[in-house]
Amino acid sequence: MSDTDLHTAAMESKAWPFEEARKLLKRYPAGKPDAPVLFETGYGPSGLPHIGTFNEVLRTTMVRHAYETLTGAATRLVAFSDDMDGLRKVPDNVPNGDMLREHLGKPLTRIPDPFGTHESFAAHNNALLRQFLDRYGFEYEFVSASDYYNGGRFDAALANVLRRFNEVMAIMLPTLRAERQATYSPVLPVSPKSGIVLQVPVEVLDAETGTIAFEDEGERIEQTVFGGRAKLQWKVDWAMRWVALGVDYEMAGKDLIDSVVQSGKIARALGGRPPEGFNYEMFLDERGEKISKSKGNGLSIEQWLTYGPEESLAFYIYREPKKAKSLHLGLIPRAIDDYWKAVADYSGQTLPQRLANPVHHVHNGAVPAEVPPVSFSLLLNLVGVLGAEASEEQVRGYLARYLPDAADHPALADLVRFAIAFTRDVADKPVRRAPDAAEAGALRDLDAQLAAQSAGVSAEDLQNIVYEIGKARFGKEALRSWFKTLYETLLGSEQGPRMGSFIALYGVENTRRLIAEALARA
Repeated sequence: MSDTDLHTAAMESKAWPFEEARKLLKRYPAGKPDAPVLFETGYGPSGLPHIGTFNEVLRTTMVRHAYETLTGAATRLVAFSDDMDGLRKVPDNVPNGDMLREHLGKPLTRIPDPFGTHESFAAHNNALLRQFLDRYGFEYEFVSASDYYNGGRFDAALANVLRRFNEVMAIMLPTLRAERQATYSPVLPVSPKSGIVLQVPVEVLDAETGTIAFEDEGERIEQTVFGGRAKLQWKVDWAMRWVALGVDYEMAGKDLIDSVVQSGKIARALGGRPPEGFNYEMFLDERGEKISKSKGNGLSIEQWLTYGPEESLAFYIYREPKKAKSLHLGLIPRAIDDYWKAVADYSGQTLPQRLANPVHHVHNGAVPAEVPPVSFSLLLNLVGVLGAEASEEQVRGYLARYLPDAADHPALADLVRFAIAFTRDVADKPVRRAPDAAEAGALRDLDAQLAAQSAGVSAEDLQNIVYEIGKARFGKEALRSWFKTLYETLLGSEQGPRMGSFIALYGVENTRRLIAEALARA
């Protein structure tokens, strides 16, 4: 595959990262002059980071890599933390809520850490986000809003907002209710008395020195907005940041469509150009509700990685970004198997097909060459029948006995560990039902056939035995009922693996013992 072939296929690919990257080609037909193309993601550290937070960095990185494939040009990715925001409410999923309530309204970087491990609440949550971004191997530059405000790096941009104060107000006021219009200001001064980020009207006295006037506890205060003594309302803040940093691409959730429009207008009023981007659909919890940092109803990054590899998370996030998707622990097994299926398909695909395969974007083209010899669902079923006390050593023993080369695959040890953890913590405990008379007859046939097999019978031969018994007993059109019978009576689940593979892995004699136990319940 030549670079020319890759470029040609990427220019024609309908994979969404390439479609997004081509927006940047239109933005800069001759390339961005004098600077790398800048991608940005935003994070509000008012609660613990969840997968929705990671989602933006991952998807933005995929677009970044697609743009680099198309152009070979330099790029940057900034992960921006809005940690100058005032804390509006206490999250449900953090300790020391009473202490946090004493600091409501203050910038997140000026509130003590309820976990007692960092210098502030924002620092704690920022660290959690960075730990995972670093673990996953993202290339990014972390930027703290507080550092930029307090250190004066936004002073020139703040002066620009004050100079165009009336233009910004003209954009924002029509979008607000009458009562909010009366108190709205694009600039939020930090009270010199309480340290709270105030939501009060301000008067611009001198844009060049950043001087404003406002009322604080009944007293007229005059102070500069520079050096962290004020911040901007978030839609204005977003626009200011785009202009000050020169952001070229930023995506956002569908719930922020109106905010993107308003911030785009403000960016133009400030003399800048809004970035390219698109609006993705939201992740939902298992009850169909939008996930929220403050509620803590979404998955944490650590939860997913307890039960599945990083690649499975990235694979799940890649797919259908403009479709609302559930996000809960029960999705992990399917995500793992779908990921490895896509890896298995990749090597035999044409170049356009590879660029449309999610794993190309998960691995930026460096897709693994081999797949594990067993599926994750098969491992789950094996651990399920071994019982809650199954150990990694015990599972590896089965794999070594029936699949001698299995131990050579680098991903398999992790999959075994994930299967044990998922079975222990998440999966429904197996409840094996009794077979009815017709099902019991088919199970006796299967037991007899298995008893006649010699050592080393292949998974494919075992699958054929299962298939023929089902066809004879249930009819070809009702084979699904036969497999459902096997899953429910032997494994205690509604769904299950390819039975020939399971029998080969678990062992013929062990499977006959499961059949005997099922028949004893009949």
